[in-house]
Amino acid sequence: MSSDDLERRYRRLLAVYPWEHRRVYEDEMLAVLLAGARSGQRRPAAADVRNLVGAGLRARLRVGARGLTEPSWADAATVTSLLVGVVLLALAGKALLDQLVLAPSLPPGFGASSPDLVDWLRVAGWAGVCAAVLVGWRWAAAGLAWAGVLGWGALVAPQTSDNPTYVVDTLPQLALAVVAAAALTVPAPRRRAIALLGVRRLLALLLAPAAVVALLVTNRVTSPAFAFVGGVSYQVLYGIEASSELVLWLYVAGLAAAASAMVIAVATLTPEVRRRIVVMLLPVAALALVIDSALAGWATSTMHMGHVIPLVPTQWAMLVLVAPVTFLAGALLVRRREETLRMVALGRNADREQPMGQ
Repeated sequence: MSSDDLERRYRRLLAVYPWEHRRVYEDEMLAVLLAGARSGQRRPAAADVRNLVGAGLRARLRVGARGLTEPSWADAATVTSLLVGVVLLALAGKALLDQLVLAPSLPPGFGASSPDLVDWLRVAGWAGVCAAVLVGWRWAAAGLAWAGVLGWGALVAPQTSDNPTYVVDTLPQLALAVVAAAALTVPAPRRRAIALLGVRRLLALLLAPAAVVALLVTNRVTSPAFAFVGGVSYQVLYGIEASSELVLWLYVAGLAAAASAMVIAVATLTPEVRRRIVVMLLPVAALALVIDSALAGWATSTMHMGHVIPLVPTQWAMLVLVAPVTFLAGALLVRRREETLRMVALGRNADREQPMGQ
């Protein structure tokens, strides 16, 4: 009975290895481990546990790294880099226009301010990234994207001790910039984005963010004027202001149509590419969710306490680790799903090839 217990526990440890490795070597490895066990031993030795778990994890990392070199990952990185670059360009453009365009709804003295050099550089930099991707200058686009990441590190990171809420609020945009830069670093054929997307999808990805910015700036310009006396009757929804409910919902419909165009452009790609685009964007969504949920109390306390409340190391670790952990988990799930689909397809093909009645 002790031998059966030991064998079962060793098999559980061997499950750390990838399935392909276990299929070839599991029986041989198990025989060696059992042959080296002491008489009456019921549990794996501590040294065996360390060796098996360590080697198994390294084998899984090697298999995962090989999986990330598949053409579908390169195609997903190509589309993701353009998608994220256009979104970041839209965000930079909106921030710049908010400073240039006067909003009637603001009280006197709270008008538009003058943008600084960094605001212009952000717009120019992400416009250059998008243009370089379309032209096929991938390494130039990657260099500009990584320059944006380094620029955040130089300008924003030093404010961690004095203004941590601002630093945390900018982390999702930093994560987007890192995604774009990393995606552009993946080798891909020249002008692959145009070949993958086609004219219609490409126009949707380029024009939809521009339409969103145009709608938001138009809403800002046409918002009801501020009044000290008597007030102004207007509708507000998540910062969108309009003089009537009908106009408000027309703005919402326009924004929803633009967002839907981008989603449809990605959703109509091949399933392999589509899944990987989702995996590459999930870390940003996970980071934003952590900031809005797990750090909501900290942000509220910092706002009302009147002094800076520093984040504890556990909170910083959570912010740093949530994105890579989410990506690795997503990549693993995609790999498992596609392996399952492949095995199901092989089984169906075998059933079709089997002669009737056998």
